[in-house]
Amino acid sequence: MSVCVFCEIIAGRAEAAIVHEDDSVVAILDHKPATVGHVLVIPRAHVAGLADCDDAVGAAIWRTARRVSVALRASGLRCEGVRLSLADGEAAGQDVFHLHLHVVPRYPGDGVAVTASWKSRSRESLDRDAALIRQALA
Repeated sequence: MSVCVFCEIIAGRAEAAIVHEDDSVVAILDHKPATVGHVLVIPRAHVAGLADCDDAVGAAIWRTARRVSVALRASGLRCEGVRLSLADGEAAGQDVFHLHLHVVPRYPGDGVAVTASWKSRSRESLDRDAALIRQALA
């Protein structure tokens, strides 16, 4: 079984550039950033994905990401916008299986590409899919 790099950072056994920490989360600079100032918000509790994350931890992650976003804009680092990104599962691109939220400073020409084959859906298809999701939420 491999060691969780984020657990090692949280335990103080691995180095990290910490920008914020509290009882619920640790926020660190990504060592392979998309742009300068790219921060990862990591819950202290080891949860692999969103299904394992309770609402209190989720709220702490979001609260910290919002605060970091504000700080990035005020920091003097180049930041004209912020993109939040969370990959949940291997198919979504998650490669470290300890939940974490990316807070990425953005600006024109930064080289970060977010692409997809966006396609319009019919109202009937959207309504059918919405009903399936509502049913699963119940």
